[in-house]
Amino acid sequence: MPPKPEEYNEDELQPPQWLDAEYMTKVLCNAERNTTVVEVKNFKITPAAVKGDHYASIMFRAAVEYSADGEHKNKSMIIKTMPEAEGHKKDMLKQMDIFEVEIGMYTRVLPRFEKYLRDVGDETKLMVPFLYHELTPHKVIVFEDIVPLGYNVMRARFPNPKEVKAAYAKLAKWHGISYKLLKEDPHFFDEYRNSIFSHDSAKENTFFANSTKAFMNFVHKTPELQEYVPHLENLFEKVNLLDETISSFREYRDGPREDAYYVLNHGDYHLKNMMFKHNTESGKFEDVMLLDFQFSHVGPITSDLIYSIFMFLDDKLRPQAPEFLHHYFATFKETLKKIGFEGPMPSLNKFREQLFHSRYVELFIMITFLPMWPKFIRGEFSPDTFASGEDYHLKIFDKEYVDELLQILPNYLHLGYFEV
Repeated sequence: MPPKPEEYNEDELQPPQWLDAEYMTKVLCNAERNTTVVEVKNFKITPAAVKGDHYASIMFRAAVEYSADGEHKNKSMIIKTMPEAEGHKKDMLKQMDIFEVEIGMYTRVLPRFEKYLRDVGDETKLMVPFLYHELTPHKVIVFEDIVPLGYNVMRARFPNPKEVKAAYAKLAKWHGISYKLLKEDPHFFDEYRNSIFSHDSAKENTFFANSTKAFMNFVHKTPELQEYVPHLENLFEKVNLLDETISSFREYRDGPREDAYYVLNHGDYHLKNMMFKHNTESGKFEDVMLLDFQFSHVGPITSDLIYSIFMFLDDKLRPQAPEFLHHYFATFKETLKKIGFEGPMPSLNKFREQLFHSRYVELFIMITFLPMWPKFIRGEFSPDTFASGEDYHLKIFDKEYVDELLQILPNYLHLGYFEV
């Protein structure tokens, strides 16, 4: 059964007027590079995703019937552009260069990454087919729709261990290539400096700025969490988690540590920024495709991974995070060897040390993104709700979150995360 109108994001129910037949023709002329005449016969535009699938753009699916030099064709395309409706979402995104970053990823970075892999016989796909882009008069990126190829966003469930390992392996190959390139050609990544937390607006974001106080108010009121009150109070008296997170995400640009590993991070590595492919007959898992590179940036190797612990794994798989990260790191090192990296090989011990060094980032993601994430996945709230309402923390700190914390906090206590 197809989604109902109320299941879509409100700002995607009506496409912009400029997405007309003339615009479709322009896109298809670019996609059909060796074609002289393109004529659009018919097209239909619908929302490309339901609530909870994405946020930092608006997206439409265009089903186009056309002719190319007289040959009848059909193409389904995904059109990503900036929101036009007034509101917090538009105000926040217009301050960022997210479209410039993603266009650069698809036109410069990812093709070079894939060439590294092809040169060593690895056919891993790192990007969906890219059809068109522009920054004026509208910021637009157009991709080929890969749903007809068997890829789908995972909505009804969380991934199983096999799917998780495949996603981490693909990220590890990406990270491995970028690690080598950063050593050999660091200026190649000069444009990729801004993350979700490195923008100047991060400190001004009320959701981030008020999160620690709201979290502690919640902990004080929750009987099941009382044993952690003294540990958390001691930590928060001495450490500002937001400042530590911002510092970590800016670390490579502001003052890289000699013993740390740095890579080009995806920047928003969560379940909804992936599409999974399964065999239509057997149901067997075949591939996972990473999407949405609008926050890709150079930073600590741990950034994507810590984010993924809460934004990719569910409460059942999160206890297996050490196993998944070990699989990631083994693939990371294997990739470096395959592509001819000649420097000192990164070690698992140093990698684990870097994860511990980033523990304040992990704590910050735990108190900000983790409580909102299940609601976002289910389409119950949008980030607009959290960012604009004064009582947003009351909506996300609930019994579901308490159950999560009762699994996580004992591990942090035993690992020394609360010691300063």
